[in-house]
Amino acid sequence: MSTALFVGLDAGGTATRWAAVDAGGALVAEGQVDGFSGLHLSQPEPRQQLPHTLAALAQQLRPHGHAVAVVGGVTGISDPAAAPTQELNGLITQALGTPRVACHSDMHVAFHAAFQPGEGVLVYAGTGSIATHLDAAGTLHRAGGRGFALGDEGGGYWIAKEALAAIWRREDEAPGSWPHSGLARAVFNALGGPDWALTRQFVYASDRGAVGRLALAVAEAAERHDPEACALLHRAGQELGRLGAVLRRRLGPQPVVAAGRVLLLHPLVTEGLRAALPADCPLQTRQLASHHAAARLALNAFAA
Repeated sequence: MSTALFVGLDAGGTATRWAAVDAGGALVAEGQVDGFSGLHLSQPEPRQQLPHTLAALAQQLRPHGHAVAVVGGVTGISDPAAAPTQELNGLITQALGTPRVACHSDMHVAFHAAFQPGEGVLVYAGTGSIATHLDAAGTLHRAGGRGFALGDEGGGYWIAKEALAAIWRREDEAPGSWPHSGLARAVFNALGGPDWALTRQFVYASDRGAVGRLALAVAEAAERHDPEACALLHRAGQELGRLGAVLRRRLGPQPVVAAGRVLLLHPLVTEGLRAALPADCPLQTRQLASHHAAARLALNAFAA
């Protein structure tokens, strides 16, 4: 008999990580397929690609056993009972052959990777940024996470946008001065040149993830002690700390866990985050295995 697998998904626009545990909770396998999000259900081209991504997931799982339950943390999902979520559950059921599927928001599952419900505040910074608290009744409280047009301060996209805005403001004031800026040199090197046409094409024709990855160039400049890049990354951390402080003021004193790839850019991000939180606030920074947490949720929810 093949192994019964309880499968967890951490799905975003760039990639989907999966993990599978057995009935005893032991990790059997993990891997990665293409990304998907709840937003893809309303976009024709990504919607057409989704069954292929799920078929690839089924193929990767097959050598390890058969899926008996799936829990997914999916970017772009907010209400597990909403019609788009139920549609996604149905597509996963069709691909993996199990009716026991429950998709939630990515932050709902990420919180379980950091805390037990009711325990603390998770500040997460990837392309965007958000702070969350899942209370003991299962209600998700949030601050931030409003998207690149309205906020996401401190996230990768915001860092890239702020860097480019500062560089081009300086060029307006002193055309051709960019070689004297370590930040501008690093960013233009990543873009392939200092022409405005290149920047315009990159920002307005690229997806948010691609723009957000330009934060790596900001970090490179900070490693070389460029003062503007250092100040920007410290300010990004302060914005993230503000999100955590907002939730603590609303919900009472809570420990904070900060996670996400922005925290890996440079120690200045964590320094800024720490500075924006009360001095007595417990703070940990770590990277989360949300796909593992989702697999445990699948086991806990659906094990006989």
